[in-house]
Amino acid sequence: MNLSDTDVLSDQFFEVASNYPKNPCLYEKSNGIWHGLTYEEAAHQVLLAANFLKSQGVNKGDRVVIASENRIDWAIADLAIMTLGALVVPSYSTNTSEDHHHVLTDSGAVLAITSSGELSESLAAAAERSPACQTLVLFDRYDIQTQKKRLKLVNWHDGLAAAKDIAEIEDVRAKLDPNDLACLIYTSGTGGLPKGVMLSHGSISANVKGVKHMLSEVNLDYQQRFLSLLPLSHSYEHTGGLHLPIRMASEIWYCESVDQVSTNLQEAKPTLMIAVPRLYEVLHDRIENGLKAKGGLSEKLFRKAVALGLKKLEGEKLSFSEAIWDRVLERLVRAKVRRRLGGRLQYFCSGGAPLNPEIGKFFLAIGVGILQGYGQTEASPVISLNPPKDIRISSVGKAVPGVELKIDPEGEILVRGDLMMQGYWNNPAATDEAIRDGWLHTGDLGHLSDDGFLSITGRKKEIIVNSGGDNIAPARIEAMLTMQGNIDQAMISGDKRPWLAAVVVPSQEVRKLPRPEQEKFIKVALEKVNENLSMLEKVRRFVLADEPFSIENSEMTPTLKIRRHIVLARYQDELDKLYSR
Repeated sequence: MNLSDTDVLSDQFFEVASNYPKNPCLYEKSNGIWHGLTYEEAAHQVLLAANFLKSQGVNKGDRVVIASENRIDWAIADLAIMTLGALVVPSYSTNTSEDHHHVLTDSGAVLAITSSGELSESLAAAAERSPACQTLVLFDRYDIQTQKKRLKLVNWHDGLAAAKDIAEIEDVRAKLDPNDLACLIYTSGTGGLPKGVMLSHGSISANVKGVKHMLSEVNLDYQQRFLSLLPLSHSYEHTGGLHLPIRMASEIWYCESVDQVSTNLQEAKPTLMIAVPRLYEVLHDRIENGLKAKGGLSEKLFRKAVALGLKKLEGEKLSFSEAIWDRVLERLVRAKVRRRLGGRLQYFCSGGAPLNPEIGKFFLAIGVGILQGYGQTEASPVISLNPPKDIRISSVGKAVPGVELKIDPEGEILVRGDLMMQGYWNNPAATDEAIRDGWLHTGDLGHLSDDGFLSITGRKKEIIVNSGGDNIAPARIEAMLTMQGNIDQAMISGDKRPWLAAVVVPSQEVRKLPRPEQEKFIKVALEKVNENLSMLEKVRRFVLADEPFSIENSEMTPTLKIRRHIVLARYQDELDKLYSR
């Protein structure tokens, strides 16, 4: 690709559109049919949208909230806002009205964009109470029922149609510097109110360059096809699923929903896909359930393919007969799995939370590539990634080019480089705590191998300190518990206590049983896990959760991380009783 070194995201997009105007750009499915835009068509839409937003009073430096499901309009709006030099402020479509109100009020957004239905009602109620937000733009034709006294409603497509009458739409492009802010992305709030992370054009661009360089090692840095599933409000998807593909002159296909992933994989035939570990757990469980239901020879062949794949992963040499079997199973089993994933998939990219190594090994063993990485919103967000030619699934890889990593004496991971945030919006105290002496303090614990591979051992603030003063990382134990077939979710407790307890969500099948039967199944699963844990790590007792942890009950963030403080508060009385017995 012959592109300049501009670090302004909107300029990068227009440059790609100029150099590759006929390349496919954005796709979505409606009424059962996929349709999309070329880069040339998308660029025209972005300029129309920028002109429309400017007519609604959006200027350089203003904040604009987007709360919508993934769609072409989301990407166009993002690029249009940046074209004006304004700041994109994503808000999760799963947010409550109070969550939206916090984002709107804290950011001082002057305008908000949404889709329709319950989401638009929730956002409208929040915007009506927000002092700065004057206008709500709707992607869809929808009549807001929420009472409005001052909020102006405008339809997105009507606005773009009106902008077509203006001759010089190119004039709306602002002159921007890489240090200018591009977006405020609010943290998911695992420990309290979300904070607005200030990311510049330069910080996101530095991240894109680093990841793109690592993909270039296997010629995957140009004209790929991405299937976008994670919400674009997530920094991982915003950078890796939107601005990275754009810089690669690649296609972006928007997945209909989590339930439609399998279908959309076969239809879109992507080469790359970014997702959180929960997706791979779901796919793993579906494969396992399908195998058990089918049984017989099919299950035996699949198990054999996995076993031989794992043996190769461990660097063991196959015997002559095993090597023959491996070639046969490559055609009978692994190739069939790849076809079900679209047939062209080179790699799943996993991030946003720790990937259970056993899940990762399972997919690698059946011939599906997984590149596990590590990052956080404050780092734009990708800090490290497994090199495609040297995948170590129990590690989160090596620092992407341009990133410095070190581990402080307490084991905390520190990061430095152009990818760092400028700070937290309106929160200098939190900024000073996070960035010290030029290093971003991630709050994560880890260690570096001699050849630079990073492994995460826990979260500094989540570390359990028992009554004996011992430090215990709960994440590994939770991952081991959820690998048990009868446990869907688990959260470990035990701070300032003599031993560990857990809040457990049994599997769907187990939850159908009477409570005493559920307890028997969970006890057996716990005993199996405890066999492989040290005395300090063993889980002695448990509480059965009333319902699964979910976004709807506020026990999980929109990125599917457990909100520990919420779960602890809900089950504190029951946990206290365990320790008082």
